[in-house]
Amino acid sequence: MRTYAIVRCVGAVAVGAMLLAQAAHAQRGGGRGGGRGPRGFDMSALSDPNGFYTPPDFRGNPVYDGRFTFARIKYRGYGYWSGREGPGWSHDYPDADVHFMKILREITSMRPFTDFGNVLGGAIVSLDDPALFKYPVSYLSEPGGWFPNAEEVAGLHKYLSKGGFMIVDDFPFEAWGTFTNAMARAMPDLRPIQLTGKEPIFDSFFKVDMAKVRRGYSGGGGRNGGDFYGYFEKNDPKKRLIVLAAYGQDIGESWQWSGQGFMPVDVSNEAFKLGVNFVIYALTH
Repeated sequence: MRTYAIVRCVGAVAVGAMLLAQAAHAQRGGGRGGGRGPRGFDMSALSDPNGFYTPPDFRGNPVYDGRFTFARIKYRGYGYWSGREGPGWSHDYPDADVHFMKILREITSMRPFTDFGNVLGGAIVSLDDPALFKYPVSYLSEPGGWFPNAEEVAGLHKYLSKGGFMIVDDFPFEAWGTFTNAMARAMPDLRPIQLTGKEPIFDSFFKVDMAKVRRGYSGGGGRNGGDFYGYFEKNDPKKRLIVLAAYGQDIGESWQWSGQGFMPVDVSNEAFKLGVNFVIYALTH
C-alpha cells in the first residue's frame, strides 16, 4: 500500500524548520545539534565488524501502524568516520530524522511518525531485517563504512526490486568506490547515472533552486562540488529511480542544524525541500 501526500501549505519551509527544530532542541536539553557521541561506551567493543552500534538516544523502533516512518539503515562495524556521533550510519541521529519528519508533517497530510514518548525520529533497521519492507523509503548515511555481508546484499536487492527506494547521503568523495562496489553486488545489472537536476524527483513537490543547494561535502569542494547520481530500473532514466546518491553532499546535516543557527536559512530550506521531494517521488512511483 502506498501513501500519498496532499498539499496543505507551501509557505516558507525555513521558518517552520527553525521553529520546530528549536522546540525539539529545547525539549531535549540542548547541545550543538544534539551531537551526543558514544559517551561511556567501550570503543574496543564497538569495533566488532559483526556488531551493531546503538546510539545513546535510541529507545527502540516505533510500533508500526501504517504511517510513513523514516527508516535509517544501520550497518555492521564501527570504524569509518567514527566520532562523537558513533559510526557513519548514525551521524545526525536523531535530530535530522525528527526535524525532517516534522517538516513533512506540517506541509503534507501524511501524518508521518515524529516522536512518541522517548522514541524519536523513526526506525533503525538493517538491510537483512524483514522489517525493512514496512518502510518504502530508507536512508543510508556515510556509505564509506558500508561493507554489507551476503545477507544484507540479498536484502537490499529484494527491497529495491520490490519497490523500495533508498537515499544515500552524508557522502564524502572518497567513499565513491566503497558505495559503487556494494551497489554492484546488490544490483549487478545497474550502473550509477549522473543526474542533471531536471529529473522528476527534483520537481515532485517543490520547485528546488539547485543553485542554493549546498555544494560539496560539509560545505567544501570536491569533484564538481558535489553531484547527485541515480540508479534507475533497467538503467533507463525514464523509468523508476530506485537509489538517489547525494554524492559529495550532506543533506542530513542541514536537517540536523536547521534550528541552531549553524546553517544558513536558505541552505536548510532547500535541503528540506529536497527531502520532501525525494519522499513524494518515491511514494508516487
